[in-house]
Amino acid sequence: MTARIQNPAQVIPEAVGPIQQLAKAIQRGGMPHTTLELVHLRVSQINGCGFCVDGGARTAKKKGETDERLHAVAAWREAPYFTDAERAALALGEAATRIADRGEVPDPVWDEAAKHFDERALSSLVLMIGLTNLFNTVNVTTRQPADPSVTF
Repeated sequence: MTARIQNPAQVIPEAVGPIQQLAKAIQRGGMPHTTLELVHLRVSQINGCGFCVDGGARTAKKKGETDERLHAVAAWREAPYFTDAERAALALGEAATRIADRGEVPDPVWDEAAKHFDERALSSLVLMIGLTNLFNTVNVTTRQPADPSVTF
């Protein structure tokens, strides 16, 4: 696959700083980093963003995530490797990414996540879902190929 244009962040480098600041703030929001990594991977799978699936899986692996969990995240409902809290976060990630399919995030999905995480952690999770969707939209639209030299 050949990119349609350079990565827009390379074309408009002044966008990189604010995006990095948001990413750092999300990491400090109280949501377990492993959960954020899993949600990033799942949202990227849904959106078909090869760049983010590849880079996200490699980053999660470097941070200690297991192969079993990384391979199973696409089928997290059936896989035995995830905690109830992680399942709630993955469900919220899927629902928020697929808003166009339903028009909203269902209350039971939100309520389950709220059982496991406080408001600050939920805010971190929602921002991570939104940021991942931004990355996915940019990369899929411009056909950014997976790049083994990039980690998040």
